[in-house]
Formats: sequence, structure tokens, C-alpha cells
Amino acid sequence: MVKAYCLISAAPGKTMEVLQKVKAIDEVKLADSVAGEYDIVTRVEADSLERLSKIVFGEIRVIPGVMATMTLIVF
Repeated sequence: MVKAYCLISAAPGKTMEVLQKVKAIDEVKLADSVAGEYDIVTRVEADSLERLSKIVFGEIRVIPGVMATMTLIVF
């Protein structure tokens, strides 16, 4: 099991829309909007590093309104 935090920057006015779409992803176990450099913090759990990459690049980053992400893998 690979666990990671994914920090998401959303376009102005799109944070809540992005948050709802991120919460719908099965592997996203936690998602909250926050104040600071990033707008959303998520905790993702995947079966492998390859699956984590597919979630971040193929499911999160393609959501309309996502401007940037930073992924922090938990040891």
C-alpha cells in the first residue's frame, strides 16, 4: 500500500468544485480545503506507486480547475 498527500492548487473560484470531484475518487481517503499556497489537501492510498501515478496524473490533474499539484509520498 502506497500512501501520499496530494496538495492541489485550484483556479480562482473553482476550489469547491474541484474538492467535490476529488472526493469522488475511490482512493482519496481524505480531502479538505485549506488556506495557504495550496487550496486542497488530500490523502491518497493506492495499491502501488504506478497506481498512485495514474490517480494523480490521470484522475486528479485532469479535473477542470486544477492548476497544479504536489505529491508527498508517506514512508
